[in-house]
Amino acid sequence: MAGYSGTKDDYLKRLRRVEGQVRGIARMVDEDTYCIDILTQVAAVTKALEAVSLGLLEDHLGHCVVDAARESDEAGQAKVREASDAIARLVRS
Repeated sequence: MAGYSGTKDDYLKRLRRVEGQVRGIARMVDEDTYCIDILTQVAAVTKALEAVSLGLLEDHLGHCVVDAARESDEAGQAKVREASDAIARLVRS
């Protein structure tokens, strides 16, 4: 079971909202909207996706990593490494 299963509906709602924002940005480009206005919307979408990422990361640490650590030290260390790699990818993006 995924660590976010208890908040899955919330994530889906947020992602649908982001999807709508991205469609809005595409419409803005199609309509030749002022560049800065488009960039403002891109920044809003980026922040929304970052919020989803941080929430998923918190759920992963609180559920998946904790469960693996209870299973064994090796399993816990593997999940921590996996989380660290995910954090590094988020920071680079």
